[in-house]
Amino acid sequence: MYGYSKLRKRLFTVLMKSQFREIGVGTRIEPPFRGGKLEQVSLGEHVIINRDCWIQVFADGTNSGSGELVIKSHSAIGMGATISAALRVTIGEYVLFARNVYVSDHGHAYLHINDPIMRQGITCPMPVSIGDRSWLGQNVCVLPGASIGKHCVIGANSVVTSTIPDFSVAVGVPARVIKQYNKITEQWENVRNTSLV
Repeated sequence: MYGYSKLRKRLFTVLMKSQFREIGVGTRIEPPFRGGKLEQVSLGEHVIINRDCWIQVFADGTNSGSGELVIKSHSAIGMGATISAALRVTIGEYVLFARNVYVSDHGHAYLHINDPIMRQGITCPMPVSIGDRSWLGQNVCVLPGASIGKHCVIGANSVVTSTIPDFSVAVGVPARVIKQYNKITEQWENVRNTSLV
């Protein structure tokens, strides 16, 4: 059964390859998979995209349609993830997503009270980046303008709305840093000064 699953992923990836801007060697996409404007999506080498993911570059007339989504080499996207870019979403190398992670550089516009929200398009997109070797726990949401540094851990169910520095552990809604790696002591230390976030 495991061998069949591997073969299925490999064949599905071959069939999908021409739709992407770039797919590196050894990258695998597991069906079912949903995508949009994949010609503006680049996947590095040995990227794993697990089943039930939705990955898209989004344009609705409020931007130039030149959005870009980049997932760098050796990253693994967990089941049920949604990644949506209207401007730019960058996911670094060796990044790991648990299930149902949501990453978007835009939101739904809502300001006009006489128009249904579903007809108002998107908000002004702001770039999102996730640094190399970071881990995002189950159900994490990363919202427009957020930036997660290198080697960070984002706890399950957290919502990232701002900048998380390199070598940090962050949790909560909105996510705040609770631990950082101290290069002098070479230890992970609790954060008492909330000005770090």
